[in-house]
Amino acid sequence: MSSEIQKQAIDKNADVAAASPLASPLSGNKSLLRFLTCGSVDDGKSTLIGRLLKDSQQIMDDQVLSLEKDSKQFGTTGEDMDLALLVDGLQAEREQGITIDVAYRFFGTQRRKFIVADAPGHEQYTRNMVTGASNVDLAILLIDARKGVLPQTKRHSYIVSLLGVKHIVVAVNKIDLVGYDQNIFDAIVDDYKKVTQDLGFDTVEFMPISARYGENISGPSAHMSWYKGAALLPYLEQIDVDSAPYEAPMRLPIQLVSRPDLNRRSYRGIMASGVLKAGDKVAALASGKTSTVKDIITPDGHVDKALAQDAVELTLNDEIDLSRGDILIKAKDAEQCHLADQFCAHIIWFDEKRLMPSREYLLQSVNDKTSMSVSDIKYRVDVNSYQKEPADTLEMNDIAECNITTQKPVFLEDYHDNKATGSFIIIDRLTYKTVGAGVVKHALRRANNIVWQELDVTPELRAKQKAQKPFVLWFTGLSGSGKSTIANLLEKKLYSTGKHSYILDGDNVRHGLNKDLGFKATDRVENIRRISEVSKLMADSGLIVLVSFISPYKQDRDMARQIFDVPFLEVFVDTSVAECIKRDPKGLYQKALAGEIPNFTGVNAPYEEPENPDIHVKTEGKTPDQIVEDIIAALEKSGLI
Repeated sequence: MSSEIQKQAIDKNADVAAASPLASPLSGNKSLLRFLTCGSVDDGKSTLIGRLLKDSQQIMDDQVLSLEKDSKQFGTTGEDMDLALLVDGLQAEREQGITIDVAYRFFGTQRRKFIVADAPGHEQYTRNMVTGASNVDLAILLIDARKGVLPQTKRHSYIVSLLGVKHIVVAVNKIDLVGYDQNIFDAIVDDYKKVTQDLGFDTVEFMPISARYGENISGPSAHMSWYKGAALLPYLEQIDVDSAPYEAPMRLPIQLVSRPDLNRRSYRGIMASGVLKAGDKVAALASGKTSTVKDIITPDGHVDKALAQDAVELTLNDEIDLSRGDILIKAKDAEQCHLADQFCAHIIWFDEKRLMPSREYLLQSVNDKTSMSVSDIKYRVDVNSYQKEPADTLEMNDIAECNITTQKPVFLEDYHDNKATGSFIIIDRLTYKTVGAGVVKHALRRANNIVWQELDVTPELRAKQKAQKPFVLWFTGLSGSGKSTIANLLEKKLYSTGKHSYILDGDNVRHGLNKDLGFKATDRVENIRRISEVSKLMADSGLIVLVSFISPYKQDRDMARQIFDVPFLEVFVDTSVAECIKRDPKGLYQKALAGEIPNFTGVNAPYEEPENPDIHVKTEGKTPDQIVEDIIAALEKSGLI
């Protein structure tokens, strides 16, 4: 949940508190604790939150009547009221009896206010759990007393540790279903301590509870005289957590620059972290220009200072180079804040499609968006043992430490120094779906030493010198489809008319530039990435570039298209697998079918056909010369030659 949504939730519930006698614990100047409930499926997370709401008198009479009705229709507790339904608001969740989305609730007691996030337990909803854990002070990790420590228990423990949560309550739930047995509780405590001892939590508190019956929730249980610790709610009321968002350095991402009148320019955004006061000396991170804060305006009007998560409008005493996407920092921090284009980060992968190193994605940070790729997977974490293991790709829900390269320098800090500017999400460039999230360890030092060298001879001048329009023809198709033959004949035709061109052929390139690459999926992605960059350089030189590669993955061909500043035409050399096997000019299909060649496209590796190629060539029934004439006709029609 975003900081803005959280603030709205607090404000909304505060309004309710003022009008409701039952909500009186919400009033007053009390501290706020944000906590998360997580764990495996059906461990009782939603029931626990429902119990906390009930025991803190946050349920109205009409809610009780509605809950009794819903319990009969959707409940899983027999004749008893199903408190989980207070939180499982989605129809799909109620019908399945599971939590899918992250549900947030606001409640309070006489001592403290709380925002609680109920995270889903299913492995496929790990992304929702990460969302819930990204802005909390404490996590309650539930364990079913009948099942003990499960893989999802370990995964969630690792994630909350990775996201900087320092305080954990391990709530061994459903203790009533094992006869309140202390030996079972002690065994679970020992198991959990063994697997999580190196995760770096400041406090870990173990509690035996029964959320359904309220055992050890708001007070001690008569059935567990052997337990001498605090009950859950009193513990949450008194635990001391730090105020990290306010103690972190001031960071204000600029979202809007406006000029309400001729005499004033203002800058708007939501405070990511820290404290900003009128009169503070500030600097624009990108330009380094400095000024002082003249005025701060929030929804409450003019204020002397703004805190993390406040929506603000600023005016400065000087006109400085500051625009949307920039970050405003304290001037004294300028020497420690740098832009970089390479980072080391932990990534949590959400998508069913594997993460491929070298494949381009979008990185969205608190203030910026740019292309990125994973240049190296340093290791993947085994969630059962927390051991580091090698990996070529990342599968859904994998957690790994990676090196990341961005297209342009961006501002990202160590996540443990500043959560707001140390985290990011990863977006698929084609579907715009969020496929991963990351937390930064550090920038790579060498990233700051490389700058773009401007050249006087431009691509336009090089093309003019050659008296032609540069473009890229990207031939894709199965091995044996005729790509190389057609490209070779086409270049001869272009050469005969005085055109300057060059063929990049898949086999030829693998003798030199890409001789270190094999044929695994990750190698194929890197193969296309490299040849795309080489093709771009050739097109910049004014050449007509003919690229003849199988390039089996649609996403990588689409990525290649996006990097060019000149026309890019995808040519699908459409030949059936049966015809390619029949031709088999290199004898490769015969070896692949015999199991001698692994990862061979069309046999034991996939080929994703272009859906809308710019030129569709069907080779069966036509000679190569006829096909080349068709391509030349298409190029003439488009005005490229």
